Formats: sequence, structure tokens, C-alpha cells
Amino acid sequence: MIGRKHPLFPYLEAMLEAAHLAQGIHRYYLERGFTQGTKSGPTDLVTQADRESEEAIKELLLLRFPEAGFWGEEGGSEGGKALRFIVDPLDGTVNYAHGFPFYGVSIALEVEGQIQVGVVLDTSRDEAFYAVRGQGAFLNGRPIRVTERGELLGSLLATGFPYDVARDQENLTYFQRALAKGLLVRRPGAAALDLAYVAAGRLEGFWEVKLNPWDVAAGWLLVEEAGGKVTDLEGKPYRLGHRYLVASNGRIHEALLRTLLGQG
Repeated sequence: MIGRKHPLFPYLEAMLEAAHLAQGIHRYYLERGFTQGTKSGPTDLVTQADRESEEAIKELLLLRFPEAGFWGEEGGSEGGKALRFIVDPLDGTVNYAHGFPFYGVSIALEVEGQIQVGVVLDTSRDEAFYAVRGQGAFLNGRPIRVTERGELLGSLLATGFPYDVARDQENLTYFQRALAKGLLVRRPGAAALDLAYVAAGRLEGFWEVKLNPWDVAAGWLLVEEAGGKVTDLEGKPYRLGHRYLVASNGRIHEALLRTLLGQG
């Protein structure tokens, strides 16, 4: 666990509290029922739980840190950018709406353009993944590390697809290349948890196209603090908002990039 004397500990503590508050809202609506609508298309769902979770997270964090900005999936960006929280209040909404237990909360703290604290909470499994830059990554208080597997074949990977695959089929090409090599690929449907699973050694790698900053900000830090690697498709350091993200335990990274690009 991060020491209480660490200057970022108050932020981590508040972010964990906010994530558990959102978890309670998720569970409340699962029991009571919820209304749902769509955003960019018929498969891009949004529920009461998304909106109310974000409001609850925002209220708690900005009450504790009124100087901070806030960038949420549902409400957009407000306040300054020097210090801001980047939030997905319910990552995996489609899973949530169907009762498929792979969804959660993602909260990151960005300071002067660099992610410094990340929290990803798995609502169903009650697993809190978190990291502070330079302090390692943790799951419910226990340190986590990426796996040491060095062979791509036999590694467990994950990916995801945009809501409108008919219009944006780019990742289908990468997916087909991976399958043609006999690679083990899953599509769980919540990028924040996919990244947390790489950090915890449950997956060796993950890639996706066109992810939003709130999908990956916290998970990106988790992977790096757990000893893994996160880049774009060319192997360059990942930048928040970049079109391509590839994360791995580091040992299979180059082989995974070559496979996705059709070079291996």
C-alpha cells in the first residue's frame, strides 16, 4: 500500500472512495432496474448508473480538491488541465446492461499532462486495482506484476472493437492476423479492466483502436507500474488520446506488434 505520507496519498484515498461510491450505484440499479438510452449508435448504450455514478464521483472529488479539473465520459471536461481527474464512471456499459459481469470504474489523476494516480475498480468482483507513479501497482492492497512469459504463442491476449464495426473495420484486420497465427484472443468488453488484467498477470497483452482517454488513463499507469509496456502500434511511447494502444508484459511486445502489422 502507498504510504500515508506520500504527497499523492490523499488523492488515491479519495479516488478509491469515489470508485466504491460508484460501485454502490451500479449495484443499486442492478437490483432495482434502470432505464437506458443510446449515444453514438444503437449499440453505444448509456444508463442511469453511468450518469449518476459520474455525478457522485465528480461531487466527491471536487469537494475534496476544488482546484482540480474534471473530465468525464458523460459530462465532458471542465476546469483546469494542470490538475484534473479523468473518469469513466461505468466502463463496460453494454456488459452491465446485459448482466455480463465485466464492468467497472476508472479514475485517473493527471498532473501537468502526466498520469500520476490510477484506480480501476471491478464492480462485480470487488477488486480495486490502483497505482501511484513510481510506487508500483496493487490489487486490494497486494502488489501485482505482469507475467514473465516470453513467447507470444500461448500468451493470453485481449482486444476490443468500436461500436460501429461496419464503418470502422480496421481492428478486424489485426484480429484476423492474430487468429491466423493461432494466438489466444479474448474480447471481454471493458478496456480499463483489460489493462488492469495485464497489470495483474491475468493477460499477457491487450490492444485496441480508437479508445478514449477515460477508457485507458488509469489502466495505462497500472500496466507501466506493474512492469509492463504501453505503446502505439509503431512501438512509440503511448500518448493519451492516440488512436492505437498496445499493452503487454513487455516480453512479448515486439512480437505482438509485428503480428498485428502483418510483419511476423
